[in-house]
Amino acid sequence: MFNETWHTVKDGDPRARELFDRHYSRRHYADGRRPRLFVGPGEKMVLLSPRTDALFVWRLFIERGRTEPIGLNCAVFRSESALLASDMIAAAEDLALIKWPKTQTFYTYVDPRKIHSANPGYCFKMAGYRLKRITPRGLHHLEKPAAAQTGRRNR
Repeated sequence: MFNETWHTVKDGDPRARELFDRHYSRRHYADGRRPRLFVGPGEKMVLLSPRTDALFVWRLFIERGRTEPIGLNCAVFRSESALLASDMIAAAEDLALIKWPKTQTFYTYVDPRKIHSANPGYCFKMAGYRLKRITPRGLHHLEKPAAAQTGRRNR
């Protein structure tokens, strides 16, 4: 699957792994392990930009205490690209809706303590996400109805 912004790769792709290693959420193991797979279990879509300067990961998983997924989670977005991040997010949403057409909600978590921004999640907010809540661990839970994705490129 691909569009002008993204193409799919497998979890563990070395080019994607290199970008993931620079993402703030990357887990560093005390024993120095560096597992080949980096996304985690469940249904997923790993997207890499054609110039290999951006990474986006979708995960569809059921959170603890639930029987159905609450939506499609952006587990990782790392961009070192000159492209507008909100447009890259929207292009990733386009591909997600092809794979998971019944998706009702896109969501992500942003850790404001680990990024250098006065407006945590700004690129997601510019892509139509809204702050739903702040978790007990201080993460910003941002959400967007998938229906809002239809006809979005009016810029």
